Amino acid sequence: MIKIRGFTCFFLLLSFVISRTCYAQEAVTLEELKLHLEILQKKIAQLEKQQMASIDSVAKAKKDSQKSKQKPTDKLAKNTNSLKVYGTIRPTFGYIDENDTTQADIRDALSHAGFKATSEIDEGWSATLHGEWGIDLSNNGDFGKARQVYVALNSPVGTIGIGKQRPAQYLFIAEYVDIFDHGNSPFAYDPESIFFVDNLVTYNYKNNGYTWMAAAQFNGEAGDNYSDLVNLGLSYDNKGLHVAATYLTQDANDSNNSDTIGDDETYAAAIAYDFDSGLYVALGYQDKEYQRINGEMDRDGHTLDASAAYWLAKEYRLKLGYFDFSDGFTNDQSRDFSGFNTTLEWIPKPWLRFHLEYLQRDFDYLDDFSSVSIGFRYDFSKQWQY
Repeated sequence: MIKIRGFTCFFLLLSFVISRTCYAQEAVTLEELKLHLEILQKKIAQLEKQQMASIDSVAKAKKDSQKSKQKPTDKLAKNTNSLKVYGTIRPTFGYIDENDTTQADIRDALSHAGFKATSEIDEGWSATLHGEWGIDLSNNGDFGKARQVYVALNSPVGTIGIGKQRPAQYLFIAEYVDIFDHGNSPFAYDPESIFFVDNLVTYNYKNNGYTWMAAAQFNGEAGDNYSDLVNLGLSYDNKGLHVAATYLTQDANDSNNSDTIGDDETYAAAIAYDFDSGLYVALGYQDKEYQRINGEMDRDGHTLDASAAYWLAKEYRLKLGYFDFSDGFTNDQSRDFSGFNTTLEWIPKPWLRFHLEYLQRDFDYLDDFSSVSIGFRYDFSKQWQY
C-alpha cells in the first residue's frame, strides 16, 4: 500500500510540474504548491478507499461462493432419514342381496394403518423398515392382522426385501384395476389371486421407466397361504402409460393344507392409461393353469378386470368396472361369475372422499349377489425428515 501511494504521489507531482512548466508565463508560488498538494492528497486517499472496497468485495464474493457450495451438502446430510406414519379408515353401509336373503350391514373396505422408515447408509444406499396392519371395522374394529412387515436394502443396483410384502402379481397387474371403494376389489382377481405374501424374498430394479421384479416364498412350514411360490414381472411406465407382464407359479395343497396336490401357473398382463382429459382406463388379465399330480383334474381358468374412471367435475368422479372369473370347473363345483359395478365419488379434500356404489355379480351355479352401499374414506399421513 505504501509503494502504491509513493508511486502515485510521484507521478501526480511530475504531471503537475510538467503542466506548470507548460504555463511558464505565470510564476509558481508556495501557496499554489500547497493547494495542489492538498488536492493530490485527497485524490490519493480516495483511490486508496476505492482499492480497499474492491478488495473487500472480492473477499466477500469468494466467501459467499464457498458457503453456497457447502449448503446443499450440509442440507443433504441433515435430511437423509425419513419416517412416515399413515392410516386410512374406510367404513361402508349397504343394502345387500346375498344367498336369497337381504340385509343391511356395515362392512369395511380394507382400513389399515402403518409406518415406513428409511435411513441412509451411504451415498446411494439406504435401508427401509415397513410395517402395516389391517383394521377390520366390520368385526369390533379389530386391529392387528399384518398386511406388510418387511425390511429392504436399497442400492444403485436394485432393492432387496425380506418379509411379508406385495408381490409383482399385485403391484404390476391388480393395482391398476383396483380403483374401487370395496373390500373385494378387483372383483375377478380377488377370489384366488395373491395380495400379500409372507416369508417372501423380493428383488426389484428400476431403469429408464422399466421395472424388473422377482419374488420367491420360502415357507419352511406352511404360512398364511400354505404354498411356496415364484413370481416374476416386468413393467414399463411412461407418463400416464403402464404396461406389464408377469409369471407366477405356486404349490397347490389339498383342502387340509397337508399335502401338495400339484401347482398353479399364471400368466398375466395389464395395460393402463391416464389421459390428460381426466379419463383413466385399465385392463388386467390372468390365464391360470391348474396342474394336478394325478392329471385327472387339470383345468384352465382366467380372471378379467376392466376399470375406468372419469372426472365429471373438480370434486366428482365416476367409476365403472366389468369383471369375469372362471376357475375351470364346468359343473356345480364351479364358482364362475361375471358382473359390473359403478361408483360415484365426491372428493371435497384430497384426504376425504364419500361414495355411492352399485355392484352386481352373476354366478353360473351359485346364487347371484347385488348391493347398494354408501361409505366414506378418511386418509391420514404425516412424514418427517431428519
